[in-house]
Formats: sequence, structure tokens, C-alpha cells
Amino acid sequence: MLTLSPAVRIYLATGATDLRRSIDGLSALVRDRLTLDPLSGHLFLFRNRRGDRLKILAWDRSGFWVLYKRLEQGTFAWPTEDTTTPVEMRSPDLALLLSGIDVAQTRRRRWYERVA
Repeated sequence: MLTLSPAVRIYLATGATDLRRSIDGLSALVRDRLTLDPLSGHLFLFRNRRGDRLKILAWDRSGFWVLYKRLEQGTFAWPTEDTTTPVEMRSPDLALLLSGIDVAQTRRRRWYERVA
């Protein structure tokens, strides 16, 4: 599983993405469609049309990482609207998403959390 710093933000590209794109194609999507900096060190998530594949693009100061997951059954829960505004999520929610839990269907308990 991924261990992330609290400073790392996680963005989902809504809608479907052609996952045949490589690092350069995905970083261009981050720059052009999401209007974010792919070199920021944040994570950018992309899902295919069928919903059974996911790519995560990350920069670690010396190069890009692409993490790829293909489900054998089922689909990833994902926002269906295709907008240019990225959806931001928390790192515990990413762990739930990768585990197959629909974050939108869960209820977050009231909890103290320091806002940066």
C-alpha cells in the first residue's frame, strides 16, 4: 500500500481517460485539462471507460512514476461527470478506493482535523 505525506494531494480526473496514454500524455492531461502542475509531487488518478483499470501519475523530484491497477472483477467507484475541475480526495479515501469501497456511499464521522 502507499504511504503518503499529508502534504501530498490526490486528484481524480473525472470521466473516462484513454489509458493507452503514457507518462507524457497523462502529464499533458494534468496540465491542459485539469490546469494543474504535473511536477507538483501530487498524485493524479485516471480511470478507463469500462472502469476496471486505473493509472496514478506521480512525480518524485527525479522522474515520473506510473502505477497501474487492473481489476479482475468489478469496477472502481468514480465520479461520472466529465468536467475540467479535478476532484480532490484524502489519502485514506484513496486506500478505500483501491480496496474496492465506494467512498461516496460511506459516511464520515465528525472528527477534529486541522485545516492547513
